[in-house]
Amino acid sequence: MEIVDHYLYTKEHEWVNFEDNIVTVGITDYAQSALGDITFIELPDADTEVEQFEEFVSVESVKAASDIYAPMSGRVVEVNHHLEAHPELLNKSCYTKGWIAKIEISEPEEKSNLMTAEEYGSFLETLEEKES
Repeated sequence: MEIVDHYLYTKEHEWVNFEDNIVTVGITDYAQSALGDITFIELPDADTEVEQFEEFVSVESVKAASDIYAPMSGRVVEVNHHLEAHPELLNKSCYTKGWIAKIEISEPEEKSNLMTAEEYGSFLETLEEKES
């Protein structure tokens, strides 16, 4: 599984890339692999207020429907509309072209609730051990 070193992660398998007070959000390689081929995504509207770890996006795949959670509280300032016509970008390019939304964060201290790449890697190892 690919994990980007300078991103932060949630236990629900979202990634976060910080650029000042704006975060770009997506799902991890682990999440897209577990979901299988993604066929539909329901994106949030711009200006939507989101709360950390609350549902803000829904995706459907050949395996299941799943919720994606906001990794930080704030206001959605941009969404990746390319995903509406090409939800498969979440599978093919989850860390670059498959980003979901950008959020202007309102609670910077929430960053401490996220995992580093190293912590996320250990978390995945623990998950895989439980599944074995």
